[in-house]
Amino acid sequence: MKKSPLQEVKERFNDKESLVKAVRELGADELWIERLNGKKGLEMVSNRKLLHLHDLLIQVKERFGSRAELIDALLGQENRIKDQGYRTRLERYPTPRLWEMLRAGEKRQKRASAG
Repeated sequence: MKKSPLQEVKERFNDKESLVKAVRELGADELWIERLNGKKGLEMVSNRKLLHLHDLLIQVKERFGSRAELIDALLGQENRIKDQGYRTRLERYPTPRLWEMLRAGEKRQKRASAG
């Protein structure tokens, strides 16, 4: 049986505050764009979303190290390395969106090479 988000938080981080702290520490690196609502903050985000964000930031950090390298990989994937306008637009996107764009591109390339 699948665990609930609350059970996962308690198992992996003991409490939500520790999870929020872990996400903030990962976000403090070059992986994060500060776009939070000042009144609510991460404390008001659901456990499920925080767990997803934490896992995603860890994957990006392990594979690329920073948002800049993730953006470079996206540009290389689309053969638009010299396109500064596109780079500027990508720099405004949050890390989860960039990650999903990269994964979608990888799937497209995999299907194209298989078919």
